[in-house]
Amino acid sequence: MTILTSAANSSHDGLQQLEMRLRRARLGLGVGVLGIVMVFVSFTSAYIVRQGLPTLDPRTNTLVHDWFPLPLPALLFFNTGLLLISSVTMELARRQVARFTTPMRAASIPNVFAGREGTILWLALTAMLGLSFLKGQWTVWREMEASGFYVASSPSSSFVYLLTGTHGVHLLGGIFALLAAGATLLFRQSAESRVVVLDVTAWYWHFMTLLWVYILCLLEFAR
Repeated sequence: MTILTSAANSSHDGLQQLEMRLRRARLGLGVGVLGIVMVFVSFTSAYIVRQGLPTLDPRTNTLVHDWFPLPLPALLFFNTGLLLISSVTMELARRQVARFTTPMRAASIPNVFAGREGTILWLALTAMLGLSFLKGQWTVWREMEASGFYVASSPSSSFVYLLTGTHGVHLLGGIFALLAAGATLLFRQSAESRVVVLDVTAWYWHFMTLLWVYILCLLEFAR
């Protein structure tokens, strides 16, 4: 009875400590995500306002509207599918860790994780899909350049490069986070660390997916 009570107390304490670390990590992630949201809110405002602003034509010395809809390459929608699938694989990795990690196991055998191989597989697949998305975005930019739409060709093309490029930089940060999460598993970190790192990485990745869907809708319907 004493052993069972001690194990139960240890499990309860482990659960409380894990929940506390998760709250702190998610709060930190929320602060970082809020900064990214504010950046894209400012981009959106500038994008919408710029569409209706005229510019001075130096040849005629008159105000003209130089904004015209930019045809989006079909590859953008294929890239969106890749990112959506990667969000699914990332969630599977997160749930894999949650399923195989319990406070009781963390207290008794903190460096053993039965589902490590499966989780690493899902993380690797997520990283591959993320890199494929970035490669696809580079191909989109090359297609736009081949069609004569460069960064400085027009205000509309400038915003396409700005929005997609800024998202790409933040997604690359997510890939580095995936590598850090994989290292946490490979180097047998504690059960709490596995859960916290995978949880924060997954939510950041989901946010990047939702942000991209928003950007695509903005470019497709607000032009």
